[in-house]
Amino acid sequence: MAEQEENKEEGLEQDSSEKDQTETEKVSVQLEKALERNRELEDKLLRMAAEQDNFRKRMQRERETAFKYAEEAVLRELLPSLDNLERAVEQCKCSPDAAALLAGVEMTCKGLLNTLEKFGVKPLAGEGQPFDPNFHEAVAMEPSADVAENLILQEYQKGYMFKDRLIRASKVVVSKGNVEE
Repeated sequence: MAEQEENKEEGLEQDSSEKDQTETEKVSVQLEKALERNRELEDKLLRMAAEQDNFRKRMQRERETAFKYAEEAVLRELLPSLDNLERAVEQCKCSPDAAALLAGVEMTCKGLLNTLEKFGVKPLAGEGQPFDPNFHEAVAMEPSADVAENLILQEYQKGYMFKDRLIRASKVVVSKGNVEE
């Protein structure tokens, strides 16, 4: 009987050892699968990080290029006005007719204003308007019997707005009103 019990114990140990070996193999296979999945995820993560870095660099280059050439459209639109001014100068050299020169310069001026307006630049209202220190720079004040106090008498230099922002204040002479009163 002792022999039978020994054989049973050996059998149990053998069964237990086989079970341990089977479970060890299963765990080993699972570990290998987990390690392979980990390698795949690490590779995927590295690729995504590299893609993101490349995207960021490409966007930075595109932004720099766009900023560098942002004024190109405005300049292209201004070139015809420059051409007109050059033609006016040539006309002046060839002809003593000042009326033709004046008409050409007026057309060029109008073309420049239209181009600027196309890009959102608009002149500020001048003479006869109320003085506003946010938009006008007073270079002088003069008495005037015809113009009320704090109205613009004369504009030395036009002011301009770019969309909703002042890009240059008007330089103006402001009326003191009728000083004699």
